[in-house]
Amino acid sequence: MLRIVLPKGSLERATLELFADADLAVRRSSEVDYRANIDDPRVAEVRILRPQEIPVYVADGLFDLGITGRDWIEETGAEVTTLGELAYSKATSDPIKVVLAVDGASAYHKVEDLPQGARVATEYPRLTERFLLAHNVKADVRLSYGATEAKVPEIADAVVEITETGRALRAAGLRVIAQVLQSYTEVIANPESAANPDKAHAMSQLLALLQGTLAARSQVLVKANVAEENLEAVISVLPSMKAPTVSKLFGEGGYAIETVVPKATINVLIPELIDRGASDVLELRLSKIIP
Repeated sequence: MLRIVLPKGSLERATLELFADADLAVRRSSEVDYRANIDDPRVAEVRILRPQEIPVYVADGLFDLGITGRDWIEETGAEVTTLGELAYSKATSDPIKVVLAVDGASAYHKVEDLPQGARVATEYPRLTERFLLAHNVKADVRLSYGATEAKVPEIADAVVEITETGRALRAAGLRVIAQVLQSYTEVIANPESAANPDKAHAMSQLLALLQGTLAARSQVLVKANVAEENLEAVISVLPSMKAPTVSKLFGEGGYAIETVVPKATINVLIPELIDRGASDVLELRLSKIIP
């Protein structure tokens, strides 16, 4: 039913891992094959192409559904329907940022400091021109095909580049003076496909699986037993999505409790539960959390 296009390059590995974890494993004959398939009745075809191209192909109706970054949607100006964000990038769960950066020793400290005609190198010429013009700077925007940060100051006065942590820019001696855009990975659809009830339903089901998988990565399920006299003390330190599930243990004067908690807090939480009288504590990984 759905023709899907997934990103090749820096997002490729993280995207394929997400689909596999969501029980939508992408299969292809080799790592360099652009054609793939997903063993799911809702998916008719899968291609793996550069994320720069995906918004245009989806807008043109070559694919029903695609995954790409907000940066490329903005750069191409493609008319697509955004179904939702997927909070992951090539290395982290943080969004990437498209930033304006200059040489660390430069006298430029904000966008308006750039002179008219400033040379700006970037992989995002349209997005960059719009951003600079919005700040009344008419620049000489030049398309960069890579190694953009290496072009300051001899070839360019500034660059517009992507970063997750800013580490690579600092290592190149650059200083960020403005954020152009914050970009998460997004699920986009062809507007006509999104208006088709059957395809829209299939899209929403796939999106729920993907977002539920991402949500589960930062949570764990905790189970424990507790005597009745310690129940309130244990529950008082339990964070939960809604409320802990509490069940009477068969034939015993105690309770079984379970709840979903942030994985980042589990190293502190489990000892605290034990200190308050919990026993038989289990920590279980989750595959999906779908509200």
